[in-house]
Amino acid sequence: MRRQLSLLATSVRVSTSSVRSFATGTRTLATTTNSIPSSSPNSTPAGESKDTAAASSDSSKNLKKKQHLVFGNRGPSLQDFLNSSAHKSHDPSSVAEVTPENVPYLSVQGRKLGAGAKYFVEVYGCQMNVNDTEILMSIMNGAGYVRAEDQEDADIVFMVTCAIRENAESRIWNRLADLKRKKLGPMKDRAPLVGVLGCMAERLKDKLLDSDKMVDLVCGPDAYRSIPHLLSISEKTRQGVANVMLSADETYADIVPVRIAPESFSAHLSIMRGCNNMCSFCVVPFTRGNERSRAVDSILQEVRQLSDQGIKEVTLLGQNVNSYRDTSQDGLQQTAGIGAELSNPGFNTIYKRKDGGMRFTELLDRVSLIDPEMRIRFTSPHPKDFPTALLHLMASRPNICSQIHMPAQSGSTTVLSKMRRGYSREAYFELVDTMRSIVPGVALSSDFITGFCGETEADHEDTMDLMRRVEYEMAYMFMYSRREGTHAGRRLQDDVPADVKLRRLQDIIQIFHKGAENQFRARVGQPAGECVLVEGRSRRDKRRWIGRADGGFKIVFDDDLVLPSIETSSAATTTPSTTAGRVPIKLGDYVHVITTSATSTSFQGKALARTTLGEFSRYQSRFLVGQSAPGFVSVSATTSPLVANVGLGAAEMRS
Repeated sequence: MRRQLSLLATSVRVSTSSVRSFATGTRTLATTTNSIPSSSPNSTPAGESKDTAAASSDSSKNLKKKQHLVFGNRGPSLQDFLNSSAHKSHDPSSVAEVTPENVPYLSVQGRKLGAGAKYFVEVYGCQMNVNDTEILMSIMNGAGYVRAEDQEDADIVFMVTCAIRENAESRIWNRLADLKRKKLGPMKDRAPLVGVLGCMAERLKDKLLDSDKMVDLVCGPDAYRSIPHLLSISEKTRQGVANVMLSADETYADIVPVRIAPESFSAHLSIMRGCNNMCSFCVVPFTRGNERSRAVDSILQEVRQLSDQGIKEVTLLGQNVNSYRDTSQDGLQQTAGIGAELSNPGFNTIYKRKDGGMRFTELLDRVSLIDPEMRIRFTSPHPKDFPTALLHLMASRPNICSQIHMPAQSGSTTVLSKMRRGYSREAYFELVDTMRSIVPGVALSSDFITGFCGETEADHEDTMDLMRRVEYEMAYMFMYSRREGTHAGRRLQDDVPADVKLRRLQDIIQIFHKGAENQFRARVGQPAGECVLVEGRSRRDKRRWIGRADGGFKIVFDDDLVLPSIETSSAATTTPSTTAGRVPIKLGDYVHVITTSATSTSFQGKALARTTLGEFSRYQSRFLVGQSAPGFVSVSATTSPLVANVGLGAAEMRS
């Protein structure tokens, strides 16, 4: 079994007043003790006289009583040593030994530690956290726990957290305050255990385990396998317990995720974890560790399973998804590509690229061949990892969606250098032009941060200029918030006032909406139409459907009877009003839709026919005779019979 650690012992005695290390080859698992202030510093231990207790009360009232067991990559701190020494000097009776059932990372196969206890999961943050939750559910179910549909029925409440932005952390703290009130309230005997998982764990473990927060378990994103054991340790010792170990090779490749929404026709699949980019503002390398990729065979096997289950759309996930590099035996045999050739001119990395191994383009090629009727998306990529071979593959495969996330973060070369992004605004513009020339009608999205350290008004103008020129279909926009431990947090000054950050954020939001509306209006009424995966009913009007087009944007349309396929469109032109031969729309269908109007966030449309990815690609090719503008496909002089059946001419719909 591949692990960062290989623990030979099945049981180990841990002294909560001392620090021990378990040697594991060339790496070490350190257990440290974090203390909680005693809620009753003047209480008298059993068997001790009040006089003796009084004599030592002054020297011991600030000492700490309850210990926490923490597994982590970092060794014990000076404070751990001082805490340990203080306990030995002033309170020998506090030295207590416990025998945990197991140590983190040992297999739980065949063991039912949960005994039917119920858990509830709250998910915050990115799609990777959603996938992590599905892995967590698989581990918990395998250990005998049962998922609760309602938090009120749960014995354990897990919070899968995000630490990328300050606002994300604030939401977690507010939620912990709610759970704390429950633990202190009249129903405290029925209050659940609280576990904080994910990106906040490693950075804030000490704060989370403080008695005031009433968190029972803290677990980092590489240690989910250990959670059943951590719960067992916490229950037996009545201590807070944490495992924040970062792994060099953990990918959870052998765990079959339990899907959160089994009724959905879309799924997420993690292909790699961690990040090597070390952007100066980003905490991800510190919360999720270095990059490591799943073996290609395990990915292909999971994609086949999803196809067999009827999944119509799979999103490949990674913190830097397009830097995928499989170094397993199969991956190494597939290609011996040179790492430096994976970036376009003008892009570089802070680290030295490694040669060999299967790269993202080869992986995407093999994944897309498994099921031609399954859409493939991927996120979140880095602009440095878009070789032209990848773009040509996207253009040639109907089931690889023409949607690319291109996180710019800033439009100023000066700020980009401070962010350690590895490119200039000019290189970014050139890559955007290349993408739009190779992938017809590609939809672009991005990330932006306003008010980064030292950002001037001129820098802000450069960002606004970039957004006006590119005109993204979607964007995530934030004010900069300092993250402890990052390069910017340690070396740069967060010197842009909050009101200036907010004003600049409002500026780019306005520019984004105007650009997105321009792009969407250019797509309205295109004769080729859009191939839409039906995802469910519109929240605003349950009589209408909502679905996602190839470009990733939402389209809302009426629940009409439609033609059984695009190929039957000629019959519809002769008898447009009849319902004979038409079929109802179902959840999970691919539907050919003509868009009729748009805002900056979504479309309204008219569904015409059921279709398949292959059929729609053949139909669309009749109209792809050139590209006159970004996001707009030129058409031949002949109007599609399906478009005519909507009641609008192509020219009228484009106006």
